[in-house]
Amino acid sequence: MDYTVILIDEPAAKVRRITLNRPDKRNALNHDLRGQVIHALEAADADPEIHTMIVRGAGKCFSSGYELGSGNEGQELPWYTAGGDGHWPRHVVGGWMRIWDLAKPVIAQVHGYCLAGGSELATGCDLVYAAEDAKIGYPAVRFGVPDMQFHAWLVGMRMAMEMMVTGDSISGIEAARLGWATRAYPEAELGERVLEMAVRIAALPPDLVQLNKRTVHRQMEIMGMRTALRAGSELCALGTHQKSFFEFMRKLRGEGLNEALQQRDEPFGDYRVAERDGEA
Repeated sequence: MDYTVILIDEPAAKVRRITLNRPDKRNALNHDLRGQVIHALEAADADPEIHTMIVRGAGKCFSSGYELGSGNEGQELPWYTAGGDGHWPRHVVGGWMRIWDLAKPVIAQVHGYCLAGGSELATGCDLVYAAEDAKIGYPAVRFGVPDMQFHAWLVGMRMAMEMMVTGDSISGIEAARLGWATRAYPEAELGERVLEMAVRIAALPPDLVQLNKRTVHRQMEIMGMRTALRAGSELCALGTHQKSFFEFMRKLRGEGLNEALQQRDEPFGDYRVAERDGEA
């Protein structure tokens, strides 16, 4: 694949790092970016010289979410998903669960905004290390229903409820305390700390690491996590038929993306909407 919106390097032996590279769009996840990230991760998973992978974002943040503007024009969906109502949530959830199904551990290095689809990408990774002042949230609940409903599994019922009924974000420190992130560090230390952990993992026998990754995932699946995420995508589909969703989409088409998001978030005084494009 011709990688046009990601950067790839190997900062240490046996470690491959993938950087989302649409910093001018706050790494909004358009079709090309999603496809290139998954392709690069799967290529690394198939490479016997690579033992672990890192995903991070260029610029000021990890990712502001799915592309809502014109950034998908001329691009095809990056992988096939069966059609019908609910196609989009099933498409993106299925994509991020491809990371879950990789043999080798994938680390998300989260700084700045990690919102909506960006939080779904990070959730699909095996380990999440966040900057202490990162903002992790799902503001899209203010006009619809999340595609990938991981919150109750990773932050607990009470905080999941608060996030789902407000769209408010949590900090990296809170995310680590609640269990969404593995640990939180000052942003200036984040890259170094993530690389240290990647090297530490890469030093173990990869065949055993792969089995031990699966042991954790299989326990979560037995408890119903994967089934719950699939059910959540159907609830997301129902959300697209609600009056409030249609009203938001009318504003988006008539007044533009930034204005629609500004009106959505202005009552809550967060996310500095006017400074961003493409957040879902």
